Amino acid sequence: MKKLFPLFLLSLLISCAPEKIPADLLVKNATIYTVNENFDTENAFVVKDGKILEIGVKPELELKYNIAETYDAKGKTIVPGLIDAHAHLYGLGLNLQDVDLTETTSYDEVLARVITFQKEKNKDYIIGRGWDQNDWEIKEFPTKKELDSLFPETPVALTRIDGHAMIVNSEALKRAGITAETKMDGGVIGVEDGKLTGILVDSPMSLVEESFPKQNRSYNKQALLDAERICLEMGLTTINDAGLDKEIIELIDNLQQQDSMALRVYAMVSNKPKNLDYYLDNGKVKTDRLNVRSVKVYADGALGSRGATLREPYTDMPGHFGAMITPADSLQMLADKIAAADFQMNTHAIGDSANISVLRAYETALKDKTDARWKIEHAQIVTEKDFDKFSKNIIPSVQPTHATSDMYWAEDRVGSERIKGAYAYKTLLENAGIVVLGTDFPVEKVNPMYTFYAAVARKDLEQYPEDGFQKKDALSREEAIKGMTIWAAYSNFEEDEKGSIEEGKFADFTVLDRDIMKIPEDSIPNTKVLATFINGKKEFSFEKED
Repeated sequence: MKKLFPLFLLSLLISCAPEKIPADLLVKNATIYTVNENFDTENAFVVKDGKILEIGVKPELELKYNIAETYDAKGKTIVPGLIDAHAHLYGLGLNLQDVDLTETTSYDEVLARVITFQKEKNKDYIIGRGWDQNDWEIKEFPTKKELDSLFPETPVALTRIDGHAMIVNSEALKRAGITAETKMDGGVIGVEDGKLTGILVDSPMSLVEESFPKQNRSYNKQALLDAERICLEMGLTTINDAGLDKEIIELIDNLQQQDSMALRVYAMVSNKPKNLDYYLDNGKVKTDRLNVRSVKVYADGALGSRGATLREPYTDMPGHFGAMITPADSLQMLADKIAAADFQMNTHAIGDSANISVLRAYETALKDKTDARWKIEHAQIVTEKDFDKFSKNIIPSVQPTHATSDMYWAEDRVGSERIKGAYAYKTLLENAGIVVLGTDFPVEKVNPMYTFYAAVARKDLEQYPEDGFQKKDALSREEAIKGMTIWAAYSNFEEDEKGSIEEGKFADFTVLDRDIMKIPEDSIPNTKVLATFINGKKEFSFEKED
């Protein structure tokens, strides 16, 4: 009997022990930057039904929960799922189907890539993107002469990297109905000695784009999924797509509903009558993966193509001010219409004249709204006295790698005084209390580690300049990661569901191979993504599966 008593006692203790709570995933042995209010770091957390159930330390969580699956981070760093607050997911996907002209160092190299592409693809219409004359020895726009010689019967349209200029051949101009006499507000049609040069800047580009071959649903689906794959490999879990038509938004929704697309998308509706008529009348669309409640508007063009609108003439082109794509009076009418529908307005503004025009339109439209969270996309060149107009109601949405890409020539465009108010991310943060970060890919690289590095170091990938470009406007590492997570979520009205690793929020997180909050600054760009989780499910893994 004495021998049986200990066994009886053990059985009694086991039967009295609390039953373990079922959970789907335990993440353990990690340096977890929660990016919560106190910026706490943790060791482990538990996921149930796609959401964070509890955060704590491994032994306690293992005792409390019946875990279906465990992810051992092996001491690596985990941050909230990274959000790109301004990008072009669909645009990236389309680019992957066309000629890649990025990092070309001359127009001859551009032509060589087009020739190679056409030999392989034999397209009826050749489309490409990515050239930048500022990277060439001869920093001038090309002409259509060579394209006409190479492709006399096949239309060719090659868009500049920023999407605000295009070189096209005669056949493309013919199909678009553009002649030397064609006039169009909000842009430039290149004409020399009464003849078309083939260069189009901003609004006239739409005439060419309207003549592009119509893509079918299968083509668009492949473009989206190709782009998603790259984003997941880079640790991104939410993309703010800056300008989509209704049919592409509906395709994204369909792919997500069928579990064919895991990526979350904050879709800005392109400012076109057919899109506005539908969404402003029918209201917002919100699912766990898709959020449609904003309109993307263009105030002006880009600085690199001299389409940005400046208060004073371009330093390197006297008498030229750029051109407003949406004039001030139209901006105001549009802002009032969007505000009345309770949608968010997100406006591309590069030049100081465009920025103040947008700020004024916003202030008038939002006079009775205190939580509109409207955004100025880029906020690239701002006059000193206008910075205090930014706030949590008018949020600056910026792209740090633009600063490190443009720094080689930006001062040539605007001069030594205006450049002081350019790419001023810290100044914007100090005035607005928030700044959200993106890439504008495919204008820049997709990699969010480059965004983080450019924000804190103000250097390019060659670690230039040694002391950082206008380092006074660098962000701290904590500010930068907030701009890529919780602040970006806030700007999307999604701070209660994502942007930090907290109980009740989506289990979206990114696993990194090094601690970006502590490693030497110049090591940041070499950081690799080991895994990307959305809803607690591993959507990408660099590691070999066990």
